[in-house]
Amino acid sequence: MNREAAYRQAVAQAEEKKAQFLLSAQAAKARVAPARLKQDAKDKVISLATDGAAHAAAKVQENPVAAGAGLTAFLLYLARRPLAALFHRLHVRWKNPNPENEDG
Repeated sequence: MNREAAYRQAVAQAEEKKAQFLLSAQAAKARVAPARLKQDAKDKVISLATDGAAHAAAKVQENPVAAGAGLTAFLLYLARRPLAALFHRLHVRWKNPNPENEDG
């Protein structure tokens, strides 16, 4: 093979590699586009939530008493301040049943 043919072959190979590189760069650019990343994140969150819900439902079916106790404890934790205020009012009323009879 003479030098001119080798040169033309090298140029053709370089053009082919350049085209492959540009295609790869465009594909990478499309993968890191903000809209694509946002959609991928949404899809992953939805998938994890669905899988988590299915897993939780399976665990509740395996042991409903423990799940009920856990849910009750969580609800009591959420309602701790209103319950504390209620019990405080009941305690004050129990200790002092007739507040009108007091001097004051």
